[in-house]
Amino acid sequence: MADDGAREDRGEVAGFRSRLSVQNWVHLILAGFVVVACVCTAVGGVFLSRTDDRTTELVDHIQPARAAAFQLQKSLLDQETGVRGYALSGDRSFLDPYEQGKRDEQRYLAAIGGFLDRGEPYAQDLDLIRHAGQTWRREQAEPLIADVRSAGPGAGSAAPAQRSTSAFDAVRTDLALQRKHIETARVRARQQLADARSTQERALLTLVGAFAVMVLVLGVLLHRIVGRPLRMLRTSSDRVRSGTFDRRVRVPGPDDVRAVGAAVEDMRRRLVDELAEAREREALLAEQADELRRSNAELEQFAYVASHDLQEPLRKVASFCQLLDKRYGEELDARGKQYIDFAVDGAKRMQVLINDLLTFSRVGRVLDGRQPIPLDESLDRALDNLAALAEESAATVVREDPLPRVTGDPTGLTMLWQNLLGNALKFRSSDEPCRITVGCVREADEWRVTVSDNGIGVPPEFAEKIFVIFQRLHARDAYEGTGIGLALCRKIVEFHGGRIWLDTSTPAGTRIHFTLPVRSEP
Repeated sequence: MADDGAREDRGEVAGFRSRLSVQNWVHLILAGFVVVACVCTAVGGVFLSRTDDRTTELVDHIQPARAAAFQLQKSLLDQETGVRGYALSGDRSFLDPYEQGKRDEQRYLAAIGGFLDRGEPYAQDLDLIRHAGQTWRREQAEPLIADVRSAGPGAGSAAPAQRSTSAFDAVRTDLALQRKHIETARVRARQQLADARSTQERALLTLVGAFAVMVLVLGVLLHRIVGRPLRMLRTSSDRVRSGTFDRRVRVPGPDDVRAVGAAVEDMRRRLVDELAEAREREALLAEQADELRRSNAELEQFAYVASHDLQEPLRKVASFCQLLDKRYGEELDARGKQYIDFAVDGAKRMQVLINDLLTFSRVGRVLDGRQPIPLDESLDRALDNLAALAEESAATVVREDPLPRVTGDPTGLTMLWQNLLGNALKFRSSDEPCRITVGCVREADEWRVTVSDNGIGVPPEFAEKIFVIFQRLHARDAYEGTGIGLALCRKIVEFHGGRIWLDTSTPAGTRIHFTLPVRSEP
């Protein structure tokens, strides 16, 4: 029964812990810190107030009263000295300290009464001193002054002065008693101040120790309730992030930490499921890659056949048609010769088409010799290949900007230039000499190259069609070709990581832009 009750208590405590969030626990622990700090501050304030009271009593009351008592003694002694001097010499100047002493006496009596409370023995001391002073002045000082004044100058006597001095001893006795009482109060106040400071220091040390212990206890509580579950959650999250998905995520602690742990566990399960699916897809992709490699091998074989075996019958057809025209040409009428010309032309165009298709299929497969190459070199090679056509067309090629050094396939870039320049030469205007302009500017991480001509131009509605394979805008009898040149240019540019397009804003001629990535320096 006792064990069951203990387990129920532990369960209630664990349930209370889990119901609170991290923010609730932080607020609770901060509240504990605030309570401890307030208690320590209050206790420290009490002791500090007591010390301040003792300091105030000593500094603001006893010490000034002690100084005023000395001044009071001096003012009474000045009176006695002035009366004695006047009595011995009859000089009226000795009465000045006497008169000033009477005024100072009243001021310092009032000052001492203000600094000290009216309780015993301070009030009694002041009354005794005041009465003794008044008695001495009434019975000794004033009669003595009157006698000397009535007798005239030089009539002083030592005997009355001696009686006055002897009578003044009562005042001295009262002054000594007052100094004794004030000194006793000063010593007592200093001792109380020392005791208060000592008590304050012990209390402060005790409070600091208690505060440190409470901070340590609250810190340990925060670590156990919040820090440890958060560290477990981080460890589990790092394990999931590193790719270890075989261990379940179990995080105790506050409610929101457990909610995050549950979310991480859900994520782990989804990742496990997605990983299994990804592995299945990877296996399928591997199979498809093998199939693609086999298909590419067959395509290579087909390309070989297309470049050799399929062209041989076409060459025979063209050759025998030409022999037929040569041997029996005189016997054939115009229609027969026309048929033979059709057959020869068709065979030759088929050969050109097969060669163009073979070149198109090889881009990205065979033409992949990437290396740093200046675009000027590939442009020069293309111009050399088109030298005869350029000379026949009286064309002028202008390079407006220096061409950069890029990373690419030299053969592919030469084919790119050759097709672009060849189109400019082919579709030149008959009204003016052909002029081709090549420019290049850098835009962020790309080079934008522009090829412009003053030819017949391309209507804007065909800006996309001209880059589609086998798409022609003119009849074969007007301009020769298979319609594969710009499609080949697009494939070469995209293979190098760029793009190509027709500028439809040019008012005359044709302007084609293409981009190539900027070569990263080693």
